[in-house]
Amino acid sequence: MGFTKPDLPEVVPEEYLALPLQERLAISTHRWVDYGFGTAKIFFLIYAVKLVFFYALPGIIITTATSGLHFWEVDTWWDQPIIYQKLIIWTMFLESLNLAGAWGPLTNKFKPWTGGFRFWSRTGTIRLRPWTWVPGTAGTTRTPLDVGMYFLFLISLVVALVAPGGELEDSAPHRLIDPKLLIAPLVLICLIGFRDKVVFLASRAEQYVPALLIFAILPYASFATMIVAGKLLIVVVWVGAGLSKVGLHFVNVIPVMVSNSPMLPWKSLRRANYRNYPNDLRPSKLARFMADILGAIGEIAVPILLLFSVNRTLTVVGVVFMICYHLFIISTFPLAVPLEWNLLFIYISIILFVGFPAGDGYSVVDMNPPWLILVIFAMLIFFPVLGNIRPDKVSFLPSLRQYAGNWAVGLWAFAPGAEDKLNRLTKRPIPPLIDQLEAIDVPREWGEVIGDFGLSWRAMHSQGRGVYSTMMRFVQDIDLRRIREGEVMSGICTGFNFGDGHLHDENMIAAVQEQVRFDPGDVMIVWAESQPITRFEQDFKIIDPAVGVLAKGTWSVRDCVNAQPWLPDGPIPLNITWTSDPKRFPLGVS
Repeated sequence: MGFTKPDLPEVVPEEYLALPLQERLAISTHRWVDYGFGTAKIFFLIYAVKLVFFYALPGIIITTATSGLHFWEVDTWWDQPIIYQKLIIWTMFLESLNLAGAWGPLTNKFKPWTGGFRFWSRTGTIRLRPWTWVPGTAGTTRTPLDVGMYFLFLISLVVALVAPGGELEDSAPHRLIDPKLLIAPLVLICLIGFRDKVVFLASRAEQYVPALLIFAILPYASFATMIVAGKLLIVVVWVGAGLSKVGLHFVNVIPVMVSNSPMLPWKSLRRANYRNYPNDLRPSKLARFMADILGAIGEIAVPILLLFSVNRTLTVVGVVFMICYHLFIISTFPLAVPLEWNLLFIYISIILFVGFPAGDGYSVVDMNPPWLILVIFAMLIFFPVLGNIRPDKVSFLPSLRQYAGNWAVGLWAFAPGAEDKLNRLTKRPIPPLIDQLEAIDVPREWGEVIGDFGLSWRAMHSQGRGVYSTMMRFVQDIDLRRIREGEVMSGICTGFNFGDGHLHDENMIAAVQEQVRFDPGDVMIVWAESQPITRFEQDFKIIDPAVGVLAKGTWSVRDCVNAQPWLPDGPIPLNITWTSDPKRFPLGVS
């Protein structure tokens, strides 16, 4: 891997692109084991510099300066709750601009490196409402109302960020943000959410709205109640994410993350996460240990220990474990690059559990009134529980399944020349992937190869074997089409992608079709919902944007995890449960 150049695969572009899809997957998935995405090292350095000098350092300077503190006097501010509050607001502000997570080339944004505010501050760009039944939300493009609310939301965050704060009731000597300043951002992000789920999810509202509610309401109960509620929030996020990893999917995430990590240069260690390279690319016992012990159990047991521990030594050990846990995630540079969020959680774990230990009056039994903890806990787990039972109703972000490997996914297969019709999209600041690569001097044929090799990431995960199987079985001319990840399509059509298939579901497909007007057969899309906890199946749809849903069906998750990423034994069994064309998509298992 070069420092300034990507590690390009050793193929002849014309010959590689002429191969059948299954053979291309065999080449690309085996190469992923040793090289991951093959990203030039300079990009990882850019992300690290951005994390330190454009997030952490400015955040500390702004929050301390506006709170009457000096950033170089760490001992005076590290345990100040107003810094904790302001760093959450600072992070939400950057997320809402798309300058934190889901930014840059690791999210398939090469030029420009962000969509975000370049989409959301302009009328006429695609807007996705979460529910059709909400009055006053009709339409698929942004209006002056949407843009106005977006700017007001950003301004309200800035006002809360720079306000000096003060002492409230029993908070002395600790300073807090004036709770009244948090009403505007809370109201505005909720109003935005009814009309535009993209901005709502991009702001990471599932993480930060509960925190803002805690800061806005609970100081009036007691200072200790606010702190304990903050502890409960971070523990629910940790434990919810840990519980989502219990199942068949998550073990497949570990080898893929490790292979793409710039911190692991030895091929032998990368290959150790696979059973028997090159014959068997399923996860090894080492990967399972990392997934089941260090991942799932560590993310469940240690947070619960932190919530109830009154032993300072045990608490510090638990905090150190969680710091290492988040540092490991940062070191792998996951493709949604939620680096700022992970760094924030490192700080939150220190201030809440070390700065305000349970033994000093900040335990779950110190809430006032005591029954409030049950109300807060019920509110915090509502969407994770609903989202795991009915994943079709709740994004994987409020469901706390960010790293679970159990995701809604989509693949778009374009007929020759059909992708060019995307240029009909109005006010689209991000061009199609190959055009982006060409703009940074990557020849188009190599751009196609890079884009195709990027698809191996999906095949290495369990649900990837399902969507590729569906493509191979039901899209007869699949070898002649150009396949694009649904995440790439979400990025260029809505300005944001974060691994959530709900951002490029039927709603986005219809909004794109409204402007692009694909002809029948131009695009074939396989879109699959994540697995509910009630059964070991995933639901999928086959969609033609110009026609609608062509067929619906299910596949077995067990079949997916038992298959090799490149499907050498052919597609996994698929069960068509509804069809618009029985001859083309026959009912039953095939």
